[in-house]
Amino acid sequence: MTEKKSSQTWALSLFAIGVFMAALDNGIISAALTTINSNFGVSANWGAWGVTLYTLGLAISVPIIGKLSDRYGRKKLFIIEIAIFGVGSLLVALSPNFTFYLIARFIQAMGGGGIFIIGSSHVLSTMPAEKQGKALGMLGGMNGIASVIGPNLGSFLLDLTGNWHFLFLINVPIAIALVIFGLLKLEETKDPVKGKLDLLGTVLLSLSILGIMYGLTNIEGVNFFDSLLEPNVYGFLLGGLLLFAILLVHESRIEKQGKDPILPFRLLRQPTYLLTLLIGAFSGALLAGMIFIPAFSEQVLGIAQENAGYWMTPLALAAGVGAALGGGLVDKRGPILAVVLSGLISAIGFFLFPAWIEVKWQFVISSCIAGLGMGIILGAPLNILATERLHSDKGTAISTLSLSRQIGMTIAPTIYAGFIARGFNELPGLFKTEFPGILQKNINEANLGPEGLAELGTLASQMSAGTGSMTEAEMNQVINQIQDPSLKEAVLSSVQEVTEMAAQNGYSGLFYTAVVIAVLIIVATAIMAPIRRKTALRQKTTAK
Repeated sequence: MTEKKSSQTWALSLFAIGVFMAALDNGIISAALTTINSNFGVSANWGAWGVTLYTLGLAISVPIIGKLSDRYGRKKLFIIEIAIFGVGSLLVALSPNFTFYLIARFIQAMGGGGIFIIGSSHVLSTMPAEKQGKALGMLGGMNGIASVIGPNLGSFLLDLTGNWHFLFLINVPIAIALVIFGLLKLEETKDPVKGKLDLLGTVLLSLSILGIMYGLTNIEGVNFFDSLLEPNVYGFLLGGLLLFAILLVHESRIEKQGKDPILPFRLLRQPTYLLTLLIGAFSGALLAGMIFIPAFSEQVLGIAQENAGYWMTPLALAAGVGAALGGGLVDKRGPILAVVLSGLISAIGFFLFPAWIEVKWQFVISSCIAGLGMGIILGAPLNILATERLHSDKGTAISTLSLSRQIGMTIAPTIYAGFIARGFNELPGLFKTEFPGILQKNINEANLGPEGLAELGTLASQMSAGTGSMTEAEMNQVINQIQDPSLKEAVLSSVQEVTEMAAQNGYSGLFYTAVVIAVLIIVATAIMAPIRRKTALRQKTTAK
């Protein structure tokens, strides 16, 4: 008994470190994107491919690794995944040119994509039901916390070393240690399988995911619906969906022949599983909302850019607490209550951002509430819902859920960014309607002397001619010409207030959309609950 407990402790520890390392990587690179782009001499648009390719690699690898781990063994696949991730990290750090760097990032993603899936399916296959929630909550917490603190750690390491290569080199010794201890300490687990691996299904699934995800990444947030009509969006989306339809036909035939399909086709016919996938996509969309919180703190609260990332710490800590709480709640009260609570708390947290926050302490409280809500759903509840009453294909079921979450995380940032862009597009109108009154208020408080009042008259004549159409560059040029310090301070404060007003309008749309998504999680769960009860009752009756 003690030996088995020790084995589980080792397994959870190794999986947790692996999950943390893989999840950290996509956040840690954001702090160094500008430096990397400069090093390779590429534009920001090209540089973004370092993130895009990693995302595409994750999306492709997740469902395939889930199936392979069920079939060939979770210990074996964990070691392979860690080794691939370590090699990919080394190749990124040693990249001699940008093309090599992009290929290495894709290799990294193929290694990092399945670690969380393998760990989760191991927990569900080896641990008693009453302990699964806490274990999954821990893995989910590591996943969420790493994603949040990644940019902060990246900034710290970049400041400390002055070299972006170290952001990836640190993965190598960790990966080597995980491979060694994995070989020594992990026990092999796998599900019984029949027939050969579905190679055609694997290829079809990979190509369909690649098409759909690439099409989604090409959508522009400002012109969301217009961009859907662009060939590089609808072409890839339709191609991906067509391949997915062919895949479903193929998988149905494979299943009827009693073979082993790459996709859990029988699960896709179950309403509870489909609703779990939908909730997974919604949870991914909520997670994507957290990406914009540092920018909100900078543009709305006026926190310095170099410090904005550190203000994610309360949210990260709360997400860790929420993941542990969610796991314990699942063990004691079941997954439905945990998901509903997650949606409710997340909705409250995101609602407070536009409706309440004016000062920093309010920001901290709102961040903690939103992080707590999101943390609850990160690990245990959806994984339990996706795999309950399954005797096999647990890794496949979880990986498909993870893919749906990834789709939500891909679509949502585009929509959110569109709200922010539209908010800043209102700046010319705000300068025309709001700026005069704000400026007058600040000037009254400045108590200008005769020279300042005279300069104010000249400034007023300059700005009255074109305030409604004045660009940011023209506004800055006018401000730089002001000589009186008190007047300049008043004008700068007024411009800052109007800019924050535009930012607040944009972020309000973002956070209210997140509230709607959180409510949709509650609605989908409420629809699922009676269906789930009927399914359980029917299975019990059949068993008798």
